Amino acid sequence: MSPERQNIAGLGILFVLIGVFCISINDLLIKQLSGGYPLHQIVFARSGIGILFSLIIVQYEGGFGILRTSQPGLHAMRGLLIVVANMTFFLALAVLPLADATALFFAAPLFITLLSIPMLGEKVGPLRLGAVAIGFAGVVIMQRPWAGAGELEVSRIVLLLPVLSALTYALNQILTRKLGVVSKASALAVYIQATFIVVSMAFYLVAGDGRFADGATNASLVFLLRAWVWPAGPDMWIFAGLGLNSAIIGYCLSQAYRLADAATVAPFEYIGLPLAAFWGFVVFGDLPVFEVWIGIALILGSGLFVFLRERQKARMLAHAQVRRRH
Repeated sequence: MSPERQNIAGLGILFVLIGVFCISINDLLIKQLSGGYPLHQIVFARSGIGILFSLIIVQYEGGFGILRTSQPGLHAMRGLLIVVANMTFFLALAVLPLADATALFFAAPLFITLLSIPMLGEKVGPLRLGAVAIGFAGVVIMQRPWAGAGELEVSRIVLLLPVLSALTYALNQILTRKLGVVSKASALAVYIQATFIVVSMAFYLVAGDGRFADGATNASLVFLLRAWVWPAGPDMWIFAGLGLNSAIIGYCLSQAYRLADAATVAPFEYIGLPLAAFWGFVVFGDLPVFEVWIGIALILGSGLFVFLRERQKARMLAHAQVRRRH
């Protein structure tokens, strides 16, 4: 691996670390708001504010002309994938502890590593594939398939929502890698936020008065369908923080997957696991149950192995190139 390529990979890793830290703050703030506001209102406010910040970055990266694209269909598909990823995760977040929902979502880097093979043509060896399999075993353990419905705090469907979110998020990041060849990170962020605004406004037109929430007992459905309300004074600052966070997340993750191979960047998203456990305990007093700790350990272990294996392969390739030049 050339020094230039290593520098680009390092920058991609830095961007993904910043993005994941901001995601942990985003999840914390949304869980705080989930008891009083509908999901589509939170998403609308978050993206409406976030797109303003992103458009400022667009000006810095080249002006509004960089928003023109010859691949509108792929950008629309990418936007819809991230909408599904976010909505399914946030619906689970309303009723699951922060660390539990985040741990289940961390099937995403495993999906990215697998999908990068057929969709991006990236090479992933048998050792890394074995590590991915161990990570998926951790996801299965967190699902507790041996437990009866009465032993689970939430329904099986709710437990599967973060996994569906992980799959759609992984597909989104694979498309980011494809589209990032010709699109700036700020433009990619604007496309996603615009999609969020369109989808949340459609939800408002259909269900904004809360009529579909009448009689609903499932907390996730209530979160999705309750009526819009004007934010209380202190909550206005939370909405503003979500908007700024949205711009940072969209830019950093788009930039990360533009600059570096998906299989190299994805394992660094695991920093979100200890962050979620930390915020969940500090703010909500939640600690993961025993099975979730096992799942977290397996996922973290597999991610660390993938990262170390990637570093080892990079060093071997660099030495081979040096020998060939001599």
